Amino acid sequence: MSPNKKKIYLDNNATTPVDPRVLEAMLPYFTEKFGNASSVNHAFGWDAGEAVTIAREQVARLIGARPKEIYFTSGATEAINLALLGVCKANADKGGHIITCATEHKAVLDTCKELENRGFRVAYLDVGKSGALDLDVLDDTITDQTILVSLMYANNEIGVIHPLKEISKLTREKGVLLMTDATQAVGKIPFDVQELDVDLAAFSAHKIYGPKGIGGLYVRKRPKFDLSPLLFGGGQEKGLRPGTLNVPGIVGLGKACEICAEEMSTESKRLRKWRDHLEAELQDIEGLRINGKNSPRLPHMTNLSFENIDGSKLIRSLKNLAVSQGSACTSGTVEPSHVLKAFGHSDELALSSLRIGLGRFNNKEEIDITIETLHNTIDQLR
Repeated sequence: MSPNKKKIYLDNNATTPVDPRVLEAMLPYFTEKFGNASSVNHAFGWDAGEAVTIAREQVARLIGARPKEIYFTSGATEAINLALLGVCKANADKGGHIITCATEHKAVLDTCKELENRGFRVAYLDVGKSGALDLDVLDDTITDQTILVSLMYANNEIGVIHPLKEISKLTREKGVLLMTDATQAVGKIPFDVQELDVDLAAFSAHKIYGPKGIGGLYVRKRPKFDLSPLLFGGGQEKGLRPGTLNVPGIVGLGKACEICAEEMSTESKRLRKWRDHLEAELQDIEGLRINGKNSPRLPHMTNLSFENIDGSKLIRSLKNLAVSQGSACTSGTVEPSHVLKAFGHSDELALSSLRIGLGRFNNKEEIDITIETLHNTIDQLR
């Protein structure tokens, strides 16, 4: 296959391939170690239970938590729903006001819309053209009725990182809980729940070379706060998230976290170098905008907007490059990215944007092919 025909996967913000080391760790729990982790009367259940305990420790170690603060879910979306709905249900008598941001993932925004349907009031903060929040505005928006602030650590479409440590100082001073969607940050950049002083954090395995269908929620234990379950029956996960534990998935999440803890620093340096090289080589394209470039960003991704380009033709012309026009969770629509529109982009410019997410299994040759392909494609379309 000629280099320009090679299929190259550059959508690692949407999902990542399972690392072979993760798969190897998971496989026994589909076959000879298939026991139910809640079966406490025989060795099959003991083996499964021990594997869950080890995985909980691996996850906790990566994010600076205690194992008992980790709850396994079906993924980040469920964890976000559990955090938002669970906090609001348990603390409704303390106030009905929530604060979030216009550039949050749809899992947060849609859950907030549901909370509005239930009578809660939600404030949606704007961002500047760099993607950054105005912390003075956040401070002014918190009232004596505010029970929760929900702000992602790193944006899934442009990679901009919010200053959670500064944000948590505001929320702690005012006695307001802080939840973060850390799905794109965990395993990619240092994320320590104690250092950042967050109360809840959602994450997912399939963004860090683990399996789909498993994720988790960090819930701070001290000082304790109220969080109501959304599901009932069985009592697993201390009753907060009942249901038979997905032992193979949990093992995969744990192993993925262990690998990230060991390799994250080296991996992020390599991917940042390639990301910066890609952006530098594309700088001469007329009308190119690198979204969020002047803000702290995730090291492995870039979001590029091309002025005076038909976005639908652009994405169709890049048939050998797996890139996206926005979040995979909304890619079935033709609507412009709500994140880029929050930046002030027109519909046309937002639709002519590409998200490129580099990953563990990319190589330098693929980056160079991507640069050449983008140059050639933009020239042809113009």
